Amino acid sequence: MLVIRLLRTGKKNQPFFRIVVTDKKNPPKGGRFVEKIGFWNPLTKERKINGERVKYWISKGAQTSDTIHNFLIDEKIIEGKKIAKHKKAKKKSEEAVKSEEGVKVEKGAKAEETVKLEKTVDPEKKSEKKVEIKPEEKLKENKKEEKPEEDKKEEVKEEKKVKEEVKAKKEVKSDPQKEKKE
Repeated sequence: MLVIRLLRTGKKNQPFFRIVVTDKKNPPKGGRFVEKIGFWNPLTKERKINGERVKYWISKGAQTSDTIHNFLIDEKIIEGKKIAKHKKAKKKSEEAVKSEEGVKVEKGAKAEETVKLEKTVDPEKKSEKKVEIKPEEKLKENKKEEKPEEDKKEEVKEEKKVKEEVKAKKEVKSDPQKEKKE
């Protein structure tokens, strides 16, 4: 498959790119190419593209890289929308996460004194109500939901007892079998 893409040339820390038609399997820093159709110097922002040859190769089925596609749109050789070259960040900002959860933080408030607004929708009235929740109240609610340490210890003890009972049953079952064989 033919591709129109950048081929890096130039010295270390002095990049210079040729715009070439090449096989997709060829390496981007070297290898053979079918035809050189332009160049791009990122240091001087200079670029030159032979529009006729680009249209010819696209008509023959050559694909363009995202960067070259955007260059061709800038040079008005082809029409269309630009392609985003950079992927979106995986980490979302805190405000974006909070807004997705339906909680908004007021701007200008200090970190310790932030007042959160929570959206609640009443199904009967179909209207939104804003309820203010202070951080101290939020912490109290979270503490109520957590189980006390004593309850956790009791649960762990119960799990150990169950495991011991299962082991004891296995031992009882294995003993009669040994006796029968003897």
